[in-house]
Amino acid sequence: MDNRTEVREFLMSRRAKLTPEEVGLPAGPNRRVPGLRRAEVATLAGVSVEYYSTLERGAIAGASSSVLDAISRTLQLDDTEREHLLDLARAADGISTSRRPRRRASKQPPARPSLQWALDAITDGIAFVRNQHQDLLATNALGRAFYAPLIGDGGLTPNLARFQFLDPASRDFYPDWDAFAEMCVSIMRAEAGRDPHDRAMQDLVGELSTRSDTFRRLWGAHDVRTHGSGSKRFNHPLVGEINLAYEELILTAEPGLVLMIYTAEPGSPSAERLRLLASWTADHHTAIPEH
Repeated sequence: MDNRTEVREFLMSRRAKLTPEEVGLPAGPNRRVPGLRRAEVATLAGVSVEYYSTLERGAIAGASSSVLDAISRTLQLDDTEREHLLDLARAADGISTSRRPRRRASKQPPARPSLQWALDAITDGIAFVRNQHQDLLATNALGRAFYAPLIGDGGLTPNLARFQFLDPASRDFYPDWDAFAEMCVSIMRAEAGRDPHDRAMQDLVGELSTRSDTFRRLWGAHDVRTHGSGSKRFNHPLVGEINLAYEELILTAEPGLVLMIYTAEPGSPSAERLRLLASWTADHHTAIPEH
């Protein structure tokens, strides 16, 4: 994940997504490139063609925030894409962190007992902690039952990205597999932009790119997003289809880690299935058998 290459390919991919009509320009005949030309981006952003071309070649170090903002507006970047561009610029300037302080998270479950106590206190929803590499570091009891197809019988630290792209069971677990795959890679892209020198992320991306054609294609699209909140559909081997809302919470005491909480709408069939899973877990105290 060379910074200059990341900058070049990100800007080129965003430029290729825009048509002249979308920015108020005539299309004109004989266009040989998809999307906007470099000269058009430069004109709309108020910079010289030479300077924008230099930036798009990856030489973004020293670019002012006003120039980056102008380019972001011209390319119609959303908030996550704009922040990704700023992260890449910070990295080029020798700043390996974004606005949120980060340090490398251990691949082992967090050592603080109070964090596990907090997870265990959440009994009506699925709660787990993950790091920027998609490692599943800690869960509550319902989370362990829910993610049994991923966690299995222990051993290596479970990884959501490896499960998504390398385990055939993910196709059953995620009915909307393609959407989940795009989300997973886009989140990883955003995380990688915050620290392009993160060796663990580089190793994970290299492994998945080698072993999964789908991951390699999605990684090459340079799409970025944050998790935030939303809803997802799952097909659990014990309770069947279940629709859950999710919220992502930043753990300020553990930079780089996030707490994910999945809940079901009260009174819905999914809430009843979640209660069934919780009841089964309380009765059996063992991992759910994989199908």
